[in-house]
Amino acid sequence: MTDDATPPPPAVSWAPLTARERRVVGVMAEKAKTTPEYYPMTIAAVVTGCNQKSNRDPVVDFDADGVEDTLHALRKKGAAILVEAGGRVQRWKHTLYDWLKVGKVELSIITELLLRGPQTEGDLRARASRMDKDALAELSALQTHLEALADRNLVVYLSPRGQKRGVIVTHGLYPPDELEKVRQAYANAATIDDEPAPRSASARSESSPGWRDE
Repeated sequence: MTDDATPPPPAVSWAPLTARERRVVGVMAEKAKTTPEYYPMTIAAVVTGCNQKSNRDPVVDFDADGVEDTLHALRKKGAAILVEAGGRVQRWKHTLYDWLKVGKVELSIITELLLRGPQTEGDLRARASRMDKDALAELSALQTHLEALADRNLVVYLSPRGQKRGVIVTHGLYPPDELEKVRQAYANAATIDDEPAPRSASARSESSPGWRDE
């Protein structure tokens, strides 16, 4: 091996998550930041957090059995751990800081993407700043974090990075086939937006030389 050989990329510590797993672990990450007095979380609290109608897309209707199964699946993947609270109530914690190898602000960004999916940089900054207001006061600060996360495949750009407005991003924790569907959906939407809209009969008549106000 020569001295200038490129070192291998660091091993990825995380694995893709199903839609249900993303919602459950996203809720735990959110509540750990916004209501730490109620964290670690009971299964009932996780269910409530998953099913709430604010800051969620899509809105879901999970039950306790399904959430418990999902928590155990997350534990097998290394993204959550079970905490025994006095032998009475089981409580759960996420392990995303170590699992994803991210910092405080980066986790706020990923958490919002897990809870709401693809969104513009502007919307993401406004939503993630409720957890890290000072660190994300400016859009440029968010963009710096997004670039770093994208280099690690934890964030995916669904529109060109150089685009000045309306840049859409999402997380990179989808299974490969689901991520491809998301990419394709936004690529198709961009193609439709770029096509000139068909002109209606009224629009054509208004632009003709003979049109005038009545």
